[in-house]
Amino acid sequence: MAAEFAVVVPAVVLVVLLAVTTLAAAGRQVRLEQAAAQGARLAARGEGDDRVRAAVAALVEGVSVAIRSDGEFACVDATVAQAVPLPLPPLRATGCALAGGL
Repeated sequence: MAAEFAVVVPAVVLVVLLAVTTLAAAGRQVRLEQAAAQGARLAARGEGDDRVRAAVAALVEGVSVAIRSDGEFACVDATVAQAVPLPLPPLRATGCALAGGL
């Protein structure tokens, strides 16, 4: 009984840790997508690049922002590192809005 318990407990802890990490990454991805969309709306209204970067950074800490024009659209590409110490790719999101729109 004790041997089975000694094997099961670390496995359960690992599964719970992975579940919590996955939920945290999903929440961070959602915030990143919302921040990119908000930045794109600001860029489409003609706000300055510094204002757009500040707005995105206020929503997601440690984000890098690239602002670009794609035809009639103002687009914001946002990238942030994963919040877990694992060799995972960074989270990325892109938001575009029609330039000149309100």
